[in-house]
Order: sequence, then C-alpha cells, then structure tokens
Amino acid sequence: MLGTVNRVLTGLAGLLLLALGGSVLAAGLGAPLPSWWLYHGRHDVLLSTARRTQWRDTGWWWPAVLAALAVTVLLALWWLTAQLRRGRLTAVRVDTGDGEGALLRGRALETVLASDAAHLEGVAHAQAVLNGTRTAPRVRIRLRLEPDVAPAQALDELTSRALAHARESAALEKLPAEVRLTPVGRPAVRTRAACPRPQAP
Repeated sequence: MLGTVNRVLTGLAGLLLLALGGSVLAAGLGAPLPSWWLYHGRHDVLLSTARRTQWRDTGWWWPAVLAALAVTVLLALWWLTAQLRRGRLTAVRVDTGDGEGALLRGRALETVLASDAAHLEGVAHAQAVLNGTRTAPRVRIRLRLEPDVAPAQALDELTSRALAHARESAALEKLPAEVRLTPVGRPAVRTRAACPRPQAP
C-alpha cells in the first residue's frame, strides 16, 4: 500500500514540476501559452500583486488558506512517519520448489513468531518485528521474562523452538535475530542469535 502511495505521489509531483518547468521554458523561448495559464510571456510573473491580493477581503479566503496548509502539513507528517516505519518487512519470499516462489506476509510470520515465543516457559510477553529483505529476512525480538527465568535459558529455547519453527515455516536457510531480553525488575539485555537450517547428516 505504501509503495503504491509513494509511486502515485512521486508521479503527480513529477508531472506538476514538469508542467511548471516546461511552461516557464516555453514562455522564456517565446512560445504561445493557453489563455487560461498563470502567465503569458517572458516578462510576466507567476503571481502578480493583483492575483495575490484579489481574495484578501473575502471572508472565506484566510480560513481556506489555513485549512489547506493544515491538511498539507498533516499529510506531510503522515508520509514522513510512514517512511520512517518502512524498515519493517512486509513480505518474505518462500521457496516453493518451482523456481518462482511465493510471498508470505511479514505480519503473519511476526504474529506466529511472537505467539510461539510468548508460549515459552517463563516468557511474560513477546514482540517480533521483521526487517531485511524478502530473500534474507532478519527479526528483532523483545522478550519480557519472569523474575525466576535465566536469560540464557530463555534465549536457548527461543532459538531452538520459536525461531526454528519460523525458519522452517518460511523455508529459509537462516533467520538471524536480534533479541532483547527484559527480566522483570532488571535492565534489558540485548544479544544476537542465529537460526540456520540444520545440516543433513
């Protein structure tokens, strides 16, 4: 969805800039412009004093300007926030054996991984976020542990069970993970784990 919005907005912005730049170039070269265009000759300005002030005495002018600016700012903030969140992987390519593959939704894999991790012994809460690329995904996991659980034990179970299940379900060769363990009442511990595909004997 975000990629489509980006392409549409980029295309519209490009067309607008192309039209304005082309018209300025055409006017500078003396080419005739339509009568309804903003300016008509090389010595004309884009916004004359008359155009800039003709609506100032109208009651709806300033509210309309402020509303348009507010909407523009909100849309720009939404777009910027969406760009900052694009590090999240939306799909993972699954090898189906036919040379083409299929796409597995990233949210689905995150949900399964977080659910498996949350069911591990001593884990109070789990959260998983995929990043990387479709063919080489990585995962960030946050585990909130019960007070009596050793972080090493939780990491070992996460690697051998939840991460292994996620890797197998997506038919991945490996699934590198960055794990943040937060025991209740203690500082967070960050570590890295890898879940490679087991080698055949």
